[in-house]
Amino acid sequence: MSAPVVVIGSGIGGLVTALALAPRPVALVTKAAPGGETSTGWAQGGIAAALGDDDGAALHLEDTLAAGDGLCDREAAHAILTAAPEAIGFLERHGVVFDRDANGRLAFGLEAAHARRRILHAGGDATGAAVIAALTKAVAATPSITVMADTEVRRLVVADGAVCGLVAARNGEPLTIPTSRVVIATGGIGGLYDISTNPSGNFGQGVMLAARAGALVADMEFVQFHPTALATDLRPLPLISEAVRGEGAVLVNEKGERFLAATPGAELAPRDVVARAIAAEIGRGGRVYLDARQALGRGFAVRFPAISAICAKAGINPAEELIPVRPAEHYAMGGIAVDHRARSSMTGLWAVGECAATGLHGANRLASNSLLEAAVCGLAAARDIAGLPDASGRPLPSACLPMPAEIGVVREIVSQTLGVLRTGEGLARAIEALLPLVEAEEAEADPALVALSVAVFAHRREESRGGHARSDFPLKTPQPERQVMTLPEILDAAHALSHTPYRRSA
Repeated sequence: MSAPVVVIGSGIGGLVTALALAPRPVALVTKAAPGGETSTGWAQGGIAAALGDDDGAALHLEDTLAAGDGLCDREAAHAILTAAPEAIGFLERHGVVFDRDANGRLAFGLEAAHARRRILHAGGDATGAAVIAALTKAVAATPSITVMADTEVRRLVVADGAVCGLVAARNGEPLTIPTSRVVIATGGIGGLYDISTNPSGNFGQGVMLAARAGALVADMEFVQFHPTALATDLRPLPLISEAVRGEGAVLVNEKGERFLAATPGAELAPRDVVARAIAAEIGRGGRVYLDARQALGRGFAVRFPAISAICAKAGINPAEELIPVRPAEHYAMGGIAVDHRARSSMTGLWAVGECAATGLHGANRLASNSLLEAAVCGLAAARDIAGLPDASGRPLPSACLPMPAEIGVVREIVSQTLGVLRTGEGLARAIEALLPLVEAEEAEADPALVALSVAVFAHRREESRGGHARSDFPLKTPQPERQVMTLPEILDAAHALSHTPYRRSA
């Protein structure tokens, strides 16, 4: 019995994979409408691509390695960055219209830690929405793709060490799908944090699915906090794109002091540096603002219409007023360990986008490299699968449907212990609290498993590097190594470390 390739997730990674697999049959499984509840759709920033006359993949690579703080996989990064022209061409052929200057040439923006203006945008500061709109339209027009909306995958089914199907809930009813080809493209872990810029329902489902199936996960300790989310009571927090600082806006505290002026790169230093500096200002009881009045003034609404509208809803006029900002969880560098073909360690399982750990980002993602990585790796996964025999289905072994996930308790633990600055004591408390939730196999088990992975990886890394900072280990080790583990290894490490009770806040 033939079976489709199953792609789980409908952000840029999943949509590109499905489109690139045509005319091979694909079932695109998404828990919402195609493109809905995806981090891609909310992306204000653009796609980093070294396509300018003064730029090149080698320079882009050096910027990426510098931001990655010693832990990028140089070979993987080189392969992804040099594939930028192919990825951008694919997106354009499928309807994405990138912004151009008055002469009709691609317009490039500047973001932190980039040596050149190499950020492509579509629709100004609404690149993600433009990409999603174009690709979902292309998917709808592709007969080989069957979209299964309102479908949440809860488990992968494995037999003889290989994926043979999945168990899902569709409109509340259990569903099994036999297949030997699965691509996970489920996004990040923002839902584990109270303060995040990403969809609150995304708790790392892809990492959970792969880990439970037996695949390796890597780099889970590295979580990037965007320095400038709009400081409001909204959840998730609206993002004030780094591109605003790229156009000259500066950061000041409540005293009007430009506190990053003496830092190399100032406001355009790597994100972890800026996020920690802002967190320190807030930690001493201060407030932080983005000042775009001089750099952009009345031109703010023209250059950043979506951000201007967000600010207006909060009662702020960026042309004349300071914009209050704070760090918020934004991107997970870690995830399912994959190779240059997007293959995981498990037969029949690929992963693309934020849920995958390719080695491109190292300890700290360079701004706007994520959408590029998702598109490039979606193409790589499709190419790899196309070179294999057609996926086959077979009767699945019995598998029950786990209950829907509940994130609340886990979110409280994570928000208190796995933030911008961590401590060994806090990490031990997190592990002590999360381990019983994982092993109880109740509604909190799946998000707790992902959070426990972050805590264990973070506890084992006794240094501060990139998106992982510990007050008890503020220095870098001389020869850092990436961490890669299976779920049993994570649980064993958690049991060995679990000794300090966790006390919930009042």
